[in-house]
Amino acid sequence: MGIAPSVVQELLDASRSHECPGAPEICVRVLAIANLPTRFGDYQVAAFRSPADGKEHAAFIHGDVVDQEEVPVRLHSECLTGDAIGSLRCDCRDQLLESLERIGKMESGIVLYLRQEGRGIGFVNKIRAYQLQDSGYDTVQANEALGFRADERDYAIAAHMLGTLRVRSIRIMTNNPSKMRDLEAHGTRIVGRIPIVVPPNDHDRAYMLTKQAKMGHLLDLEQDDDWRCDSESAAK
Repeated sequence: MGIAPSVVQELLDASRSHECPGAPEICVRVLAIANLPTRFGDYQVAAFRSPADGKEHAAFIHGDVVDQEEVPVRLHSECLTGDAIGSLRCDCRDQLLESLERIGKMESGIVLYLRQEGRGIGFVNKIRAYQLQDSGYDTVQANEALGFRADERDYAIAAHMLGTLRVRSIRIMTNNPSKMRDLEAHGTRIVGRIPIVVPPNDHDRAYMLTKQAKMGHLLDLEQDDDWRCDSESAAK
């Protein structure tokens, strides 16, 4: 059972007149909620829009999460190349499918789909970073060479979306401690973590090792000699 129609209407009515004085950049409103049967189970999809920049975000909701505690939540940032095309350069698609499948088997849960392509640097810059990676940079070095931080994402909007859905506390599905800190800093109460680790392939192993070694992701991966050589060469 998902969110009841009467509660859906409550959420839409409350969002219609909602404003965030002093912080319009994080003020997202839920504009529509509909049923969404999927291969992973029965979901509802909530469509959010930010009045500040016009970006549209989505919440894929399984079960009734309104006014609930300890709701399993996955925050997934958009990855066109991985999610839609099946790129092997990253584990984004694998994590998205894994989270939808796992939450679909739980009593309830949410996958937030955020429009933060390329760790927040946008699609064009993400492909520019790929070009640098093709010549030996790792993902962190490529972002920094383009003038960005290793990760430009911000989870204030995600916290706002969870607040709009009246989620009281969450168990976050992530390996990224900085994501947890950022979300808590914006008022989301996190009561637990659910690891989501998918095996690396031949194309994304260095990418995942960089997340572990340089970004503090909670992954249990071994660094082989070939990766050490590639990393040391790129750093010179």
